[in-house]
Amino acid sequence: MAELVQNRLETLVSLCKRRGFVFPSSEIYGGINAVYDFGPLGVRLRRRIRDLWWREMVELRDDIEGVEAAILMNPMVWQASGHISNFSDPLVDCLGECHQRWRADHLEGDRCPNCGGPLSSPRQFNLMFKTFIGPVEEEGSVVYLRPETAQGMFVNFKNILGTSRQRIPFGIAQIGRSFRNEISTGNFIFRLRELEMMEMEWFTEPGDDARWFEYWCEQRMAWHQGLGIRADNLRLRPHGEDEKAHYALASSDIEYRYPWGWGELEGIARRGDYDLSRHQEVSGKDLQYTDPASGRRFLPFVVEPALGVDRTFLALLLDAYSEEVVKGETRVVLHLNARVAPYQVAVLPLSKKPELAAVARPLEHELRARFATDYDDTGSIGKRYRRQDEIGTPLAITVDFETLDDHAATVRDRDTMEQVRVPLSRLAEVCEERLG
Repeated sequence: MAELVQNRLETLVSLCKRRGFVFPSSEIYGGINAVYDFGPLGVRLRRRIRDLWWREMVELRDDIEGVEAAILMNPMVWQASGHISNFSDPLVDCLGECHQRWRADHLEGDRCPNCGGPLSSPRQFNLMFKTFIGPVEEEGSVVYLRPETAQGMFVNFKNILGTSRQRIPFGIAQIGRSFRNEISTGNFIFRLRELEMMEMEWFTEPGDDARWFEYWCEQRMAWHQGLGIRADNLRLRPHGEDEKAHYALASSDIEYRYPWGWGELEGIARRGDYDLSRHQEVSGKDLQYTDPASGRRFLPFVVEPALGVDRTFLALLLDAYSEEVVKGETRVVLHLNARVAPYQVAVLPLSKKPELAAVARPLEHELRARFATDYDDTGSIGKRYRRQDEIGTPLAITVDFETLDDHAATVRDRDTMEQVRVPLSRLAEVCEERLG
């Protein structure tokens, strides 16, 4: 079973590198563990994920505002939030031959999984990256790379409330980089040291947060399925009492069935008033909300859906990947939803002859105004179809020599491989219909 899991993951890793989705960071120098760069197709897929989340969470709603907080923050933020004292994992060292370090809570037994040697006693290891402001490395100049984006929204709560027309309940959303000095990494981009988060803090009246928690669990599950992830590969799992964060009144994970088993894709938490109360206490600033109708003052409670761009990226690729035998040959296909596919339409002139390029190039430029397009004239048409299948392009349009006479082109569907002849004047319309 472990070998099958590893083979499936290695196959996807190979595809990602070969086709320009993901590269090891600074690979020419041997790379750096759990840090990756995203290539031309990876950038496109990540942008689709971010744009669709932002569209859903901010642009289509009247009750959520956006913010972009700085990565570097006053270190008192992390003191107040509990990250300096609580954001840690239990670390053990191998005392045998390999001297590898492990997260104690990820191990079964008291021996090193790598060499079988004995393990040290656990000690707590803070996951935040520490750096310094200014030219002198001294304790007074210490700052941290943020381990989450949430605190940037909490400390800006009053700023956004005062500069918008929002009233409780409302949300603040943010997309941005976070940094975690993970002890144990692995499974490709599932657990990274530099990651990108999409988080929203929903501020509501105390006592009404349980209702909103259920609401956001339902909304977020529906969003993942709307991206094309199969429902049987998703589940909502409530946390047990021993799993919840120290501040959480309740929390659940939306989990995806990865090759190695169920794992977190998105977390939804009822954070109570923990964050605002801590920042109010440590900063000395009044962060209470005054209800304009009743005049009642209170610290809002918070519900937080938090999702990683990278884990969504991985889940989409795993869910879309398939291998099919067609006429005795293996066809690799990414059955990506058209909303997230790096390219939606590929224009393929049958050959590099100038007369075909004279039609195909302007056609691709015309379609580019409405769709994400690719122009591919390298190799046989069969190889180009396979290449577009492998990167998840839903539609391929072939311009051939008949096009010069009948002013039509062949539209090929990625999933069914069916081909239909369509007049050039109707291509945009037909693509729109097929892409949904």
